Amino acid sequence: MPNYLIQRLLILGGLSIIGILFMQSYWLLKTWDIKDKEFDQSVNIVLRNVAQRMARYNGSILPKTGLIQRRSSNYYAVNINSAIDPAILEQYLIQEFSNQAMNIDFEYAVYDCFSDDLVYGNYCSAENNTLNQLKDSKKKLPKFDDLVYYFVVRFPSRESFLLANMKMTITFTSLSILAIIFFVYSMWVILTQKRLSELQKDFINNMTHEFKTPLSSVKIAADVLANDEEIKKNKRLHRYTQIIREQNQRLNDQVEKVLNIARLEKDSIELKKDIIELNQTLNEIVTNEALKLPDDHIHFQTWHQPVFVMADKLHFVNVITNMIDNAIKYSPNNPEVKIILEEKDAIFVHIKDNGIGIDKESQKKLFDKFYRVSTGDVHNVKGFGLGLYYVKNICAAHGWNIQVQSEPGKGTTFSIVIPKQLKI
Repeated sequence: MPNYLIQRLLILGGLSIIGILFMQSYWLLKTWDIKDKEFDQSVNIVLRNVAQRMARYNGSILPKTGLIQRRSSNYYAVNINSAIDPAILEQYLIQEFSNQAMNIDFEYAVYDCFSDDLVYGNYCSAENNTLNQLKDSKKKLPKFDDLVYYFVVRFPSRESFLLANMKMTITFTSLSILAIIFFVYSMWVILTQKRLSELQKDFINNMTHEFKTPLSSVKIAADVLANDEEIKKNKRLHRYTQIIREQNQRLNDQVEKVLNIARLEKDSIELKKDIIELNQTLNEIVTNEALKLPDDHIHFQTWHQPVFVMADKLHFVNVITNMIDNAIKYSPNNPEVKIILEEKDAIFVHIKDNGIGIDKESQKKLFDKFYRVSTGDVHNVKGFGLGLYYVKNICAAHGWNIQVQSEPGKGTTFSIVIPKQLKI
């Protein structure tokens, strides 16, 4: 994956994460605020009902304003302007909380005007619908000097009660956080793999460049030996010399393929386009490649008139040579290769063979880097799986298309399609 795509992915991913975190935080706080308001309204209803029942019980009149005062997030004072019986108060509180379906623990205290103190009443637990008698005289709750006859109610478990009512929101928030963690981990893995891949590519490229010097030295030495008169007289030594030259050239070709692929991946390959006539160029290629097979096993069918295109001749020759080499390698029995040039709605260069053919599944991966068509248990086909990857990229760089038609056992036809607008 190119570096600029990774940078864009990181930027977009980072912005997405920030957006998700912002929205989740906003909705979490918003939900908390809504639940808190609902809680406050429910508590006000309960305490108002209790105050009204206490007023009816005492035969008193409730104040018109300031009846229920929220002194903190979980602490309420109820000013009823009459004497309060703690036992009756507790009974009313439990009943009204039950009527409102508020299963929450609470504790209450009643102001004693004679002792000028807030007397702790009880801690009421809704968990098992029983009362915990914790009448601890040392339990202190804040009192208020601006009220005379009042009682206070405190909710120690308010936060957990609100959180329990936000299970769905918390669940979705947790899933979002897990998704973000997974995305961050995935990006870390991608970046790690990218770094390792770059190190591997640099190593291969450096190693391949280092091969060029000894290969050149071997070529020079082999040429000197091949031209030596004493070596020419000795058929066995002359044959060994030819083997050295052939294998050196083969290794040099493989090194060039690796270097060309490295240039393609770095987008540093430059096409030097010139006007070439396809009939002539293809005929030259066939003449050179014909040496690899017996006579009349590579055929070239020319077009009846000259066909000129703008192309990098070196890379065009390499593309056609690669496909001829593939046709020979995958045609084990008496290879027959036919190259056909024709012009219809576009310019077509067909390379047809009588080889083993390619199944539909393999055709989908044919132009992938390092992919090689399986030949079963026979491993006599050599190569790195870079040839068609190179062909595909060179065709794309020229604005051409490449197609393949094949059936197992019936040979393969590769077609380079050059659009008419690229014709000279």
